[in-house]
Amino acid sequence: MKIKLPAQPFAYVTDDSLECDAETAFLLTSQNTKYLAHAKENKAHSIIKITDIAPLFGVDKIKIIGITGTNGKTTVASAIYSFLLDLGYKAAMQGTRGFFMNDEVVEGKSLTTPSVLHTYKHIYQAVEAGCEYFIMEVSSHAIVQERIEGLNFALKILTNITQDHLDFHKTIEEYTAVKNSFFADESKKLINKDEPRASFNIKNAFTYGIENPATYKLMAYSLNEASSGIIKYFEQIVPFTSSLHGFFNLYNLLAAIGAVHILTGKTLEEITEVVDNFAGVSGRMEQVSQNPNVIVDFAHTPDGMLQVLNALKEKELLVVFGAGGDRDRTKRPLMGKVAATLAKKVFITSDNPRHEDPEAIVADILEGIDEKSNVVVELNRRKAIEAALKEQKEDEVVVILGKGDENYQIIYDQKFPFDDRETVREILGIQP
Repeated sequence: MKIKLPAQPFAYVTDDSLECDAETAFLLTSQNTKYLAHAKENKAHSIIKITDIAPLFGVDKIKIIGITGTNGKTTVASAIYSFLLDLGYKAAMQGTRGFFMNDEVVEGKSLTTPSVLHTYKHIYQAVEAGCEYFIMEVSSHAIVQERIEGLNFALKILTNITQDHLDFHKTIEEYTAVKNSFFADESKKLINKDEPRASFNIKNAFTYGIENPATYKLMAYSLNEASSGIIKYFEQIVPFTSSLHGFFNLYNLLAAIGAVHILTGKTLEEITEVVDNFAGVSGRMEQVSQNPNVIVDFAHTPDGMLQVLNALKEKELLVVFGAGGDRDRTKRPLMGKVAATLAKKVFITSDNPRHEDPEAIVADILEGIDEKSNVVVELNRRKAIEAALKEQKEDEVVVILGKGDENYQIIYDQKFPFDDRETVREILGIQP
């Protein structure tokens, strides 16, 4: 990526040594140090560090909010973004769904946390657009690889810590330590008090929770026809309502409400007035069809599946899911166990197999299921969805997990068009 910066000794800056020339400075990061010699060979104008360049991108002119956790990052980020806009602030958001500014889509989906320079570019764009806040998802990979280098966060948020990415981190202990390292400094932080694995510097720490005492404590709630709750903040007691479904979304809403309260100084009453305007995130507990009832969700971890299926536990569930290839194998039997425990029938299929044999992935999932009489294996994802819809009775819910609003399937290193929601609509003959 090559970025033009005005009023500098160099015309451009890049983090790619191939793009270096006499007009282009090379941004040295922890990820590209091994290409330093190559940048010099290509006659880079100069070598600059993150600390030197951060002010040029205006990182000190905007409040940066970083959200990390296994599940909920996208929903919390989107809720904060929505609340801020509804309260009259200008804001930008970067994450799994792409890059948004002031209620407009600027870039499509990318990595949860892109490269350092890509993030700095987004911050620069946000500052130029007059944004006061920059909300970003922070993945565990990004923390390890220092893709958040040089950023000063106005607030850091922890959603939860459950098993994921052990293909990269190797153990849950290492993964937990990485997540918690984000909260070791003295910056303002908002922590899920009900997360037993959370460890953080108590300086400038705020908390939210349902089960345990917290700064933002949910005293009471209802999950009938969406959700509502009553928040206790010291002596204040403030109600809210939301169209979001599921117990887990109460945590997401608490985190977002608390964050906006800490950052803006608006009263809780002002913030909770706009909560119901947030309709949720595409591909997260998204009802694709009402009759028959079909729900699509991004859940791709044992805990994520547990949260979604528990939110629908009053219903008879037919669950369609798989597991990603070239990723943490140890979570697969756990996902199988969750699905078999909570579903009336399970349809195991392909997710994004990448370079792995789909049959081997399914075999890993099946290891977690003792009673297999209510399990169907169909590697063709479309056919698996079709089979579940064909068997669905009037009072049952088909739940399709793993891909959410993804519109592709990765086989080997190629992306093929595939969208769970569009597939359901095609099979059922629903007009978009």
